[in-house]
Amino acid sequence: QVQLVESGGGLVQPGGSLRLSCAASGFTFSTYAMSWYRQAPGKERELVAGITSAGGSTNYADSVKGRFTISRDNTKNTVYLQMNSLKPEDTAVYLCYAEGTTWSTLYKVYWGKGTLVTVSS
Repeated sequence: QVQLVESGGGLVQPGGSLRLSCAASGFTFSTYAMSWYRQAPGKERELVAGITSAGGSTNYADSVKGRFTISRDNTKNTVYLQMNSLKPEDTAVYLCYAEGTTWSTLYKVYWGKGTLVTVSS
């Protein structure tokens, strides 16, 4: 069974930091591009950050550039999202997403169930 399990969410004050982790199993992690999405109440799901399968390239939503950093450790089958200078508008459920990059895995996608981040005084 493919699993993407997020952890690290919680309550943090504005200006604080959190690091989210997504532990993957059941597929060849090193051949999948990984992303973090978020969904706040009443809002559409938003792509926050993405990273290529080998970790050589990243991309970020404009709203988090300079504050968030996505990284991965293919020896641990884990992708991370370091979140600094958090703002109340960052409050959302953060979801881990995997997308296959090889010919045999193209169009294969997996979603985690999410971890809640609340930024509040």
